[in-house]
Amino acid sequence: MASKKDIQDLLDKVEKVTAQKELDLSSGEDLSIGIMNLISIEEHLFYTSQKTKDPTSPSLPAGKAGLQGAGKKYLDLLNEIRLMRTELMKEIIKESEGEVWCISKHLLAASMRIMEVGTKELKKGNKDKAWNLFDKSYKLYSLFWGLNLGVVGTKDVKQENKDDVRFIDEKSEEKGSSSVFSKLGSLVQKAVDCCKE
Repeated sequence: MASKKDIQDLLDKVEKVTAQKELDLSSGEDLSIGIMNLISIEEHLFYTSQKTKDPTSPSLPAGKAGLQGAGKKYLDLLNEIRLMRTELMKEIIKESEGEVWCISKHLLAASMRIMEVGTKELKKGNKDKAWNLFDKSYKLYSLFWGLNLGVVGTKDVKQENKDDVRFIDEKSEEKGSSSVFSKLGSLVQKAVDCCKE
């Protein structure tokens, strides 16, 4: 388990990273929520395109679905939204190491979708289930920020226990460990000040 000093060191590292990169994380948080919604719009446009396609297109052989009418229109919109989302993601995701881009996109998408399921459970009166889903959504969102601020990465994780992050210092010496999710929530709260103007 990480000590209070290790946790403080992690939070100090976040402050240092944000100062060095001159990041306004409150704007980044707003932008990330916008990106989450764009990903959701992409999903809805995909499903709408498939639900509205014309399977009886005379220009295709029998049994082949066509991209006539509304179905194709939704795919065109999907592509426009995707291009916008890609452009906006470049403002937040600075690292292109390995699969960071795709991981980031999927963390945001999963966070948004799980939050929406939580909202539906809340509407049904299932507060405990909703809370559990909201907690998972926030953990994924926090992991997105930890990854993109450079405070969580593959070099920080050893494979003996896939649920723990090993904290290392500048000399790559281990300083302690903790569950990645147990610390990222407070990290995001500290780093992302929504009241910063």
